[in-house]
Amino acid sequence: MEVNNGDGVGNFNLSRKVIDEEKSTVVIPETAHQISSDSWFQVGFVLTTGINSAYVLGYSGTIMVPLGWTPGVIGLIIATAISLYANSLVAKLHEFGGRRHIRYRDLAGFIYGRKAYSITWALQYVNLFMINTGYIILAGSALKAFYVLFRDDQVMKLPYFIAISGFVCALFGISIPHLSALRLWLGVSTVLSLIYIVVAFVLSVKDGIEAPSRDYNIPGTTTSKIFTTIGASANLVFAFNTGMLPEIQATIKQPVVSNMMKALYFQFTAGVLPMYAVTFIGYWAYGSSTSTYLLSSVNGPVWVKGLANISAFLQTVIALHIFASPMYEYLDTKFGIKGSPFAIRNLSFRIGVRGGYLTINTLVAALLPFLGDFMSLTGAISTFPLTFILANHMYLKAKHNKLTSLQKLWHWLNVCFFGLMSIAAAVSALRLIAVDSKTYSVFADI
Repeated sequence: MEVNNGDGVGNFNLSRKVIDEEKSTVVIPETAHQISSDSWFQVGFVLTTGINSAYVLGYSGTIMVPLGWTPGVIGLIIATAISLYANSLVAKLHEFGGRRHIRYRDLAGFIYGRKAYSITWALQYVNLFMINTGYIILAGSALKAFYVLFRDDQVMKLPYFIAISGFVCALFGISIPHLSALRLWLGVSTVLSLIYIVVAFVLSVKDGIEAPSRDYNIPGTTTSKIFTTIGASANLVFAFNTGMLPEIQATIKQPVVSNMMKALYFQFTAGVLPMYAVTFIGYWAYGSSTSTYLLSSVNGPVWVKGLANISAFLQTVIALHIFASPMYEYLDTKFGIKGSPFAIRNLSFRIGVRGGYLTINTLVAALLPFLGDFMSLTGAISTFPLTFILANHMYLKAKHNKLTSLQKLWHWLNVCFFGLMSIAAAVSALRLIAVDSKTYSVFADI
């Protein structure tokens, strides 16, 4: 039987068979990382770690400010529902055709062929590269916010903090060999998330009660409002989606589909509540003046704000590792990195390759540190295509003979609608980056 080994479509050699709980044979591509080893609860925490990363501290400013109360609240609720739906489509295809599709590109390649495999891999690489670049910007911003609480002397600029953040992220990436090895760190990440979310929530409530009436009008000219609204729609889908669901699902124990659905239900119910709380309260407290990094807006004891900023920094280091793991898995598998993670050859490989990859991320982050713009562009050129367009079309093609005419029409409407949204959001995001590039120089201190 022909399987994908991660280097291309249609390789016969690197595969193995397992028997699932229902006694059906499922082919699994070879990989240097662990698969089928994690409970649905652990996978649910991986997904929740992504959704409640320190990015949540920016949603008041990047989603609510451009959209306002009614569109912002409705938009977040709709984005939650459609994201759960789209991710469930991908999850249900994980064993399509009698084989495990442990990589997004493997699934696309199996359904469409070699060209789709390559295009999907390129889209996913861009998606994850930009998410990781955003994480390093975010980590640098948190570190700078911590620094200026104690020494606002303008000596240390944002690019310096971004460089420090990139170095710490590289050390963590070298130390943790694969996604399943995060185990304990997921608990640490949850505690860190609770710290900065609770601090941001409580201090925002305090400021909101004490502050005079706020301005909730959407800022900007008519033209700029149109573009920022479109950009905010990309931020909406960016907030909920990873673009690497098959890679995360690969780590879950059998039965992989039902367990993944449990993890998704956990993510999109209990998992979204902290994000909702801090996003809405932040906008309520500061209105249209809300910062794209909420902890820059709050007022309170220096030590409390310092604790929140350091927590955001450390959680970002952990969360980045999740989104870098598909690239790590690809390189480890391609170059046969197996055995003890701390064997000299394996450790040297991770230092050189992962360190080099994150160095490039860090350079781009320092060069163009516009976090909101990166969120919009990532949502436009990769999250929309991977999570909504491709998910609906793959499901349509895979289940074609089992769908009614009405169901087929529904999936085609999704493909067309999100295709148009992707184009519009990409144009909007590129315009925002161009405008900000004129306002700020490269390696800007913002």
